[in-house]
Amino acid sequence: MRTIQVSEITKNIRDMCIEANHYLTPDMERALTEARKEERSPLGRLVLGQLEENLRIAGEDRIPICQDTGMAVVFLEVGQDVHLEGGGVEDAVNEGVRRGYDEGFLRKSVVGDPLLRENTKDNTPAVIHYSIVPGDRIKITLAPKGFGSENMSRIFMLKPADGIEGVKNAILTAVRDAGPNACPPMVVGVGIGGTFEKCALMAKQALTRPLGSHSDIPYIKEMEEELLERMNRSGIGPGGLGGTTTVLGVNINTYPTHIAGLPVAVNICCHVNRHSVRIL
Repeated sequence: MRTIQVSEITKNIRDMCIEANHYLTPDMERALTEARKEERSPLGRLVLGQLEENLRIAGEDRIPICQDTGMAVVFLEVGQDVHLEGGGVEDAVNEGVRRGYDEGFLRKSVVGDPLLRENTKDNTPAVIHYSIVPGDRIKITLAPKGFGSENMSRIFMLKPADGIEGVKNAILTAVRDAGPNACPPMVVGVGIGGTFEKCALMAKQALTRPLGSHSDIPYIKEMEEELLERMNRSGIGPGGLGGTTTVLGVNINTYPTHIAGLPVAVNICCHVNRHSVRIL
């Protein structure tokens, strides 16, 4: 049994909030660089160049990549041989978010009631997902999610008879309908199977998978590659101004489902796809 103080969770989440809002992960940097090299539209290349310049300035001047610094989504994978001490885990996570957004001078975008709309003034509470895994470590994945792209996400409760082509059409429909509103080039996370809420969670988790990696299931890998190619033929392009780079990556997660259903969720993220990962 390994003991971890919850103050360590707070400290790391504080730093991760600031890190994710100022710097891209290496896979996203590579994807944007490659996209600019391969983009065929002159206007598209110009937009991608401006996005890279924005990222450079954000990193050098320590200012946020985007004015929408997102709602904090936190995945905690807690080893079953970990003993947590020093307070409640949820309180520790939210304190880390509060400190990160306050001390990092990040915009506070969370309202305490979805209808009354009063700002909480510290970007809490976070959305927290827990899972118990083997081992004596805690893996923290933090993804500040902006709502320009979040608002473009979709869930489709398909019929089993819709099959693979129905799934592909649903995913393509979500991206087509998102158009320029999701700040393309986008990253597309997809969850197929499970239940209404399970497929949405899988789609969210898929966004944190490194770009360039693929599903271990051969036909799902082929679907990821096919959909990426078809999306990039849509003509939406960087910034929605036309071009051959609409999507940087398609990540699909799957799970068993009921004989009567075929749930599909599409969680879209903008060109920065902010996230940070640490292991305690």
